[in-house]
Amino acid sequence: MDRRTFFKKAGIAGAGAAAATGLAAPAIAQSQPKVAWRCASSFPKSLDTIFGAAQTMADYVNEATDGNFNIQVFAAGELVPGLQAMDAAAAGTVEMCHTACYYYWGKDPTWALGTCVPFSFNDRQMNAWLYFGGGNDLLNEFFATQKLYGIPAGNTGVQMGGWYRKEINTVNDLKGLKMRIGGFAGKIIERLGVVPQQIAGGDIYPALEKGTLDACEWVGPYDDEKLGFYKVAKYYYYPGWWEGGPTLHSLINLDKWNGLPKAYKAALKSACEAANCDMMASYDYKNPAALKRLVANGAVLRPFSQEILEASFNASQDTYKEITASNAGFKKIFDSQRAFLKDAYLWDQVAEYTFDTFMMIQQRAGKL
Repeated sequence: MDRRTFFKKAGIAGAGAAAATGLAAPAIAQSQPKVAWRCASSFPKSLDTIFGAAQTMADYVNEATDGNFNIQVFAAGELVPGLQAMDAAAAGTVEMCHTACYYYWGKDPTWALGTCVPFSFNDRQMNAWLYFGGGNDLLNEFFATQKLYGIPAGNTGVQMGGWYRKEINTVNDLKGLKMRIGGFAGKIIERLGVVPQQIAGGDIYPALEKGTLDACEWVGPYDDEKLGFYKVAKYYYYPGWWEGGPTLHSLINLDKWNGLPKAYKAALKSACEAANCDMMASYDYKNPAALKRLVANGAVLRPFSQEILEASFNASQDTYKEITASNAGFKKIFDSQRAFLKDAYLWDQVAEYTFDTFMMIQQRAGKL
């Protein structure tokens, strides 16, 4: 039985039990009011996986409550611009949004820690910290100051390093490069001479085509293919060191969250957790085939040089030292993340890395 069927049958069974006993019916009815919310997404519908996580969440909530709690998802630009989704939820213009917290780091760098920061967690490590390392509680302390309540609702996994019009071999090649780069990473890469630009996904291609941008990054092969970047910038670099495991969030107006019945809160939390798993699995399945198609269509895969990775890592550490010295909220969450990161990579070296490396060797030898 899949999760949706379970939710729906559980709801029907509960209603049947109430009818049978008679006495329970009024309490059940009172706990299942009709609630209609609007969710502003930061993403266009054309990016079906990343936009689709919000729709998956909404569908689960609707089915779990037998249609009593209905969330309508609006794509970027339908209600508010994609990069203003959080502001709309905080102001109560909409009840909730689906977005990447790091879009708002300019208001406070602490926002970036809700999604990812350079040279930090991969997706599994991020989920471990969020669900079992106190991460959700720490982030919600911060979100509450912004009049919001947050629930993780999606992850892309480690991203690609983007599309470039020319080869990038040394740090010197980065100087003066106009690059669309999301979130907090722009602050880091700026130290290496890049001129960061933060624009929404739907606006990247025309800027790259016109030469307003020299380079861009978005997510990975599946989404990048849809956006057509390979047609105007053929060099495709990896890895996206700034996004090892970027988490998306459902950010809910705090008053609206506090006003929800307990059962609806549980349904929404469960639905977001399901969407979190669903989105990562979807990208893992779709990216391999998309990468093959991109290369067949002329994309040239290139790894970032060790020089660039080392310089980027050092720039990120310098930036963290500066911010933690002046921003107590950032420091509290960052210190928690960094403490777990050390242990997480210690464990990953023992089992994950060894197993994956061996299997990759077999794949390259044609044995799989």
